[in-house]
Amino acid sequence: MSFRRSAVALCAAVATGLSISPAQAAVVAEPIEYSAPGAALSLNPIGAYDSGVFDESAAEIVAYHAGSQRVLTINALSGNIDLLDISDPTNPNKVGEVSAGAGNGINSVAIRADGLAVANVEPSDKTAEGSMLFFDATTGEVLGTILLGNDGEHDAALPDMVGISADGRYAFSANEGEPAEDYSFDPEGSVSIVALPKKVQAPSQSDVRVADFRAFNTPGALPEGVRIFGQVGDSTTVAQNLEPEYITEIDGKLYTTLQENNAVAVVDLESATVEKILPLGYQDHSVIPLDASDRDGGINIRTWPVKGIHQPDAIGAYTAANGRNHLVMANEGDARDWDGYSEEARLKNVELCEGYQGLTAGEIEHLQSDEGAGRLNVTTTEGLNEDGSCHTQLYSYGSRSFSVIDTEGRLIFNSGDDFEQILAKAVPEYFNSNHSESNLEGRSDDKGPEPEGLTLGEIDGRTYAFVGLERIGGIMVYDITDPAHSKFVTYVNNRDFAISMEDSADVDADLPKAGDLGPEGLTFIPAADSPNRKNLLVVGNEVSGTTTIFQIDGHELRPEGSSFSSSLG
Repeated sequence: MSFRRSAVALCAAVATGLSISPAQAAVVAEPIEYSAPGAALSLNPIGAYDSGVFDESAAEIVAYHAGSQRVLTINALSGNIDLLDISDPTNPNKVGEVSAGAGNGINSVAIRADGLAVANVEPSDKTAEGSMLFFDATTGEVLGTILLGNDGEHDAALPDMVGISADGRYAFSANEGEPAEDYSFDPEGSVSIVALPKKVQAPSQSDVRVADFRAFNTPGALPEGVRIFGQVGDSTTVAQNLEPEYITEIDGKLYTTLQENNAVAVVDLESATVEKILPLGYQDHSVIPLDASDRDGGINIRTWPVKGIHQPDAIGAYTAANGRNHLVMANEGDARDWDGYSEEARLKNVELCEGYQGLTAGEIEHLQSDEGAGRLNVTTTEGLNEDGSCHTQLYSYGSRSFSVIDTEGRLIFNSGDDFEQILAKAVPEYFNSNHSESNLEGRSDDKGPEPEGLTLGEIDGRTYAFVGLERIGGIMVYDITDPAHSKFVTYVNNRDFAISMEDSADVDADLPKAGDLGPEGLTFIPAADSPNRKNLLVVGNEVSGTTTIFQIDGHELRPEGSSFSSSLG
């Protein structure tokens, strides 16, 4: 074994029978609820497990195993997977943990129906080869590990999202391959596919295959509209620049978001090859409004001559009522902003070409003012004129929305400005608040509510998208059964804005009262697999360190004074 491989070898351990944490997770007394008239569903927090740790990513990605009635929660702070017993979903308890060993971090976890669990493991050097850890979800027993590069020719660095195919035959990993902080090296992005044994046991190293992006290094092979920028040195390839983030599977195809590149890659599961890359386009904020400033005197959702780069994080796949497969994406946005390179700037600090977008000098001055859109974060890499001296078009990060596309990349639905319009009505005092601090418009100048996490669920023959808003918090629920006519259903936020953790003088006392901060991972539990035979939603909240269980009740919810009709149908 080479030094490079031995340096990232895992020392896995498990501890079971742990005592219950004394921290008492709070379901706040009055969760924020805002629904469409006649909403078919309500989302009600019924229980939570509290790690007792603030703003240290102590609860991130979550997964559920029906056979053991356990939720597995990624605890990035400890580098462990917390095993939570939710046989009583109103009182989840920690019963064990699985570790990838000192110096290693765990980024994601997935579970097969028989209890075979797989986790993606990142070594202390994020540019080194990543690994997959296998364990039994029912006992916590570690079964073994494999390296994700397999052949010595692929970096397989920074394994982010992990999943298991619907038929249980494969595990797959989106290997992001981020550059080093000092920009001295940039690994290739890739997708690893691992053939799984039929029994609850670890696969062998020979079961790993890697789908790489090297075919797109050929000039002209990359579709127009895929962002390739900020490369490390003159010799950096397209394959190094592409960064898989989140991954889903349907009908033998993998679809992985290339977040920074604003695209989705399509990978054939059986052959382990990248078939194509789908560019995702932009949100035109001269048509779709946004609140672009945290210093404009309050809520000011209006149009600006700026385009939003969708840059989705989480992705899900489903078969719609028309029998066709569709992809659903949470359009978070993400800048490359490292010690050695940054593409991010305030709009007021970039040079606009004379007569930008047909504006007068006075209109440009207002656009670049703090009261206008001057504080909005934009990229310095796109929209430049031929000599690169000024911008003919501005691009901001994320589109503050979620999208439904078909498997050819055609846009079927986008929620537009729905999220901000809903939040302006639901929580006007804390519109676009940050997660660690309760404030008004703290995130308007960046990515607004910042939709990041997403899961899909089928209830009574209808498909729903549950979208987590990372900053202000809460879950947006949409009925996407007919994707072209997706409709807002309800928004629920288990948060008490009266508790501002950033300003807290007693974090230990205030954290349990604050509720959920920073939703990251979501998983849907259908009633047939649920401990209480009700449809449930489990959410991992990275800032509050809470894992919260919501019960989905199927009845009409008509809150007094609520009225909302999606601007997009």
